[in-house]
Amino acid sequence: MFQANETEIMIELYFWTTPNGMKPLIMLEETGLDHVIRPVNISKGEHFTESFKHISPNQKIPAIIDYEPAGGNAPISLFESGAILHYLAEKSASLLPRSAAGRADALQWLYWQMAGLGPTLGQFMHFSVYASESVPYAQGRFSLEKERLYQVLNQQLAEREFIAADYSIADIAAYPWIRRLERQGCHLESLCNLKRWYQNISDRPAVERAYQRADEINTTPAITANSRTYLVNPAPAA
Repeated sequence: MFQANETEIMIELYFWTTPNGMKPLIMLEETGLDHVIRPVNISKGEHFTESFKHISPNQKIPAIIDYEPAGGNAPISLFESGAILHYLAEKSASLLPRSAAGRADALQWLYWQMAGLGPTLGQFMHFSVYASESVPYAQGRFSLEKERLYQVLNQQLAEREFIAADYSIADIAAYPWIRRLERQGCHLESLCNLKRWYQNISDRPAVERAYQRADEINTTPAITANSRTYLVNPAPAA
């Protein structure tokens, strides 16, 4: 498992159909960089194998291996979705502004997603959907912060089409988490700026292709008793 054929591909994407997994897949579709998907079924615990640990020390998806890095150096392996988006933007010279101000703007919103939006929505889903027992304090805390972050993003989009002016890795980072809004109990009727942004990105051909590919890979996205074990527990039982 997880054996590469570096003579035929540029980038291997170790992937499952989570919001974090969708980020680099959308990026690869947008940039057209040559790649192949290596599914890592987290519902079956495949991210806990020793072979995957060599690629992603944190044993989380996504991860990539670039067999054709700049300068013709040795292959580069990366984990963490934000780092991967930044790397692919540099590699493709796209979706990250070149000006100092534009670059800083896009990167601060990328890190906002990584440090705020993603973890908050992830914890909300954990305590509201996956947890085997009710924890009212945690559910309330992450619900309130979820609503606040939605408002922050809606306000940011009040006078601009995309999060950082032009379409960028900031949008690609945030979109897969917002796409799960129904499962988060969210509605966009009162968030008109966010609703417009969400629809614009949903209609992008590269985004449509990415989700079509994801649907072909994960044909049973529903939570089962077996998959809940790996989704709830941070590591396999000793």
